[in-house]
Amino acid sequence: MKMKKLDREDFLTIPRLERVPFLVHGFGTCRFKEREFKKRKEWKDFKLLFLDQIHSDFVRLIDKVSPKKAKGDAMVTKVPSLLLIIKTADCLPALIVDESQKVIAAVHCGWKGTSKKVIQRAIQKMKDNYGSDPSTLQVGLGPCIGSECYEVGNDVFQSFAKDSHAQKFFRYHPFRKGKYLFDLRGANLSQLRRMGVKEGNVFSIALCTHCDQNFLSFRRDKKAARMLSFIGIKY
Repeated sequence: MKMKKLDREDFLTIPRLERVPFLVHGFGTCRFKEREFKKRKEWKDFKLLFLDQIHSDFVRLIDKVSPKKAKGDAMVTKVPSLLLIIKTADCLPALIVDESQKVIAAVHCGWKGTSKKVIQRAIQKMKDNYGSDPSTLQVGLGPCIGSECYEVGNDVFQSFAKDSHAQKFFRYHPFRKGKYLFDLRGANLSQLRRMGVKEGNVFSIALCTHCDQNFLSFRRDKKAARMLSFIGIKY
């Protein structure tokens, strides 16, 4: 899939999502900082909304802005002028939009959240609260650690043991006994399909954060810094 880089503010967008007239979105690189949100005239009236991300399956329904940062790993809203922001540095950021109901979601998909099916729970929340039809949703998946670089142990493998669909996203490490290589992006793509999201409605920026120095990687850098992915509804 071709991706578009806007100006030199260093965030990437999905061309299909750019065509949604009410939507703003982006996947930040290592150079995109929180201060950038105030530099763009078209974003000046947006309120930034972050979660206290805890690698869970908690999905927060945002119907009003709270002064406290909620714990969780996904947000769903149809409130305009909010930017739902996900922080990542190897994990997979997912941005979801229901064009007909004018509903959006932002999801943080680490291996723990993926094992708990957080992206499926976010879609279910959209369906239950706003009548979203999964087959019409448009989904953007940002950069994350690739399957050739994501070495995990038996604890991660066992966390998916009850999910037969997930087994194919693990393979034995070719050189390290007792280790696996895990396809985080593939596992989440599978979960989207199982929820009824059409394959042609999923758009992926398939870049590896571990390999590409334009992105932050906790595995590579061992630093606490995070990249910012965001989605919002214009008034």
